[in-house]
Amino acid sequence: MSVIQILSLVFIVILIIVVVYDLIQKRHAILRNFPIIGHFRYFLEAIGPELRQYIVTDNDEERPFNRDQRRWIYASSKNENNYFGFGSDNDMELTPNYLILKQSTFPHPPPQPPDPLHPAPCAKVLGAARKRAKAFRPSSIVNISGMSFGALGSAATRAINEGCGIAGCLQNTGEGGVSEHHCHGGELMLQIGTGYFGCRDANGHFSMAQLLNTIEKHPHVKAIEIKLSQGAKAGLGGLLPKQKITQEIASARGIPTDRDCNSPAHHSAFHDPDSLLDLVEAIAKHTGLPVGIKSAVGQLGFWDELAELMADGSRGVDFITIDGGEGGTGASPLAFSDHVSLPFKYAFPQVFSIFARAGLSQNIVFIGSAKLGFPMDALFAFGLGCDMISVAREAMISIGCIQAQRCHTGHCPAGVATHNRWLMRGLDPQLKAARLANYVVTLRYEIIKLCHAAGFCHPAFLTTNHFEILDGQLGTTSFKDLFGYDRSSPCPCDEDCKIIRRMMECHRPKEAAPAPA
Repeated sequence: MSVIQILSLVFIVILIIVVVYDLIQKRHAILRNFPIIGHFRYFLEAIGPELRQYIVTDNDEERPFNRDQRRWIYASSKNENNYFGFGSDNDMELTPNYLILKQSTFPHPPPQPPDPLHPAPCAKVLGAARKRAKAFRPSSIVNISGMSFGALGSAATRAINEGCGIAGCLQNTGEGGVSEHHCHGGELMLQIGTGYFGCRDANGHFSMAQLLNTIEKHPHVKAIEIKLSQGAKAGLGGLLPKQKITQEIASARGIPTDRDCNSPAHHSAFHDPDSLLDLVEAIAKHTGLPVGIKSAVGQLGFWDELAELMADGSRGVDFITIDGGEGGTGASPLAFSDHVSLPFKYAFPQVFSIFARAGLSQNIVFIGSAKLGFPMDALFAFGLGCDMISVAREAMISIGCIQAQRCHTGHCPAGVATHNRWLMRGLDPQLKAARLANYVVTLRYEIIKLCHAAGFCHPAFLTTNHFEILDGQLGTTSFKDLFGYDRSSPCPCDEDCKIIRRMMECHRPKEAAPAPA
């Protein structure tokens, strides 16, 4: 054999070895789904900073999540070094609405010894204000937002649920009902949408009997969320073609497989705030669970009327989730995702201030949703009045999503938003569960570290007074001018503040003894 033939044979053998390795390894879904070719992604990613410095984009230009944000999630989920070197590359003075946390001269001391899970429970007890039979204090201020089984594949759904069990946080089921893949250790918030999946009768209407049956079969459901709208496609329904309805999806949703499944844009079980509260109280009475609502924010008349109806204390929601217009979705018309419903930072203050003026804010757990899965963005949401945050796309990135933006095609290359068996095999649920847990724990840890820098043990104590907003013209803008209100005191009541302080400071290091005279 000639030298060229020998070298060619060696090259082919090496390629075969690489292909076999890529197919059997479980750490990287891209390599498992796309042997050899997938290595080019990691190579280009490795030399990306050098390429971008001269010919492409900088670290903050990409959307919806820029390169710095994705890098932080990837590193956090793998328990790798998520620090950045050489200082900030942001133009702080000339960037409009640039957020600054005002640190304390005397930071709060960290707990000793540190808990590896970095627990950070909610400052309020969910359902306590209305004395729900199964009221509870959520063990995490960071939870996973609604992503249905159907929008996500079985491997991704299982990985998220198992990861929530490890991290001690809640997984929102999305409006697709509870599937077998939601039963791997994580506690659930059951979402009820306009299709009433998991709680519907044969005609597609809400059924209390079916809801009770679902709760009985799944005792790890801890709360119920009625979805009014979603930020990325507010006011829009959906249609699941029968060709996409698998037996697993049909079982979880309680629908037949021989016809299209329609999710209308509006609910049939209620038609205004008054009838909504009737349904909330009926569900809470029959299940004992805390019941709340999720909504994007558009016209404010609904919120004014809801607060007015709740003012006498006879009826009310236990929590309100505000979803910003910049939030994610598997598929949406461009006009809806770009132009319908207010972004979170504009939406939340308007709703929160309505309930604060009505004297109801301490009785409601407020949850923020929409690109809040980063330490400073999350902390800002707490400063505005949130008690918890929910993350979705950031959680997807932590289990391998590469922001290919092909969720609507069913051909997600990372095996996350697809039911293609070949693509899903690249996502190992056990490994990705650990990565999701790492991400949630790291996010909690960094939120608490920022709180310590500001002099507090928990984000519930931060208010708008602890932030500064730079206007891009070497000046600052006040919260009152920008958002129409100024939250200068913590939202939880005094008793809740005392309890959460005790919970967070149980491992606080003892004060050093004074030096001898």
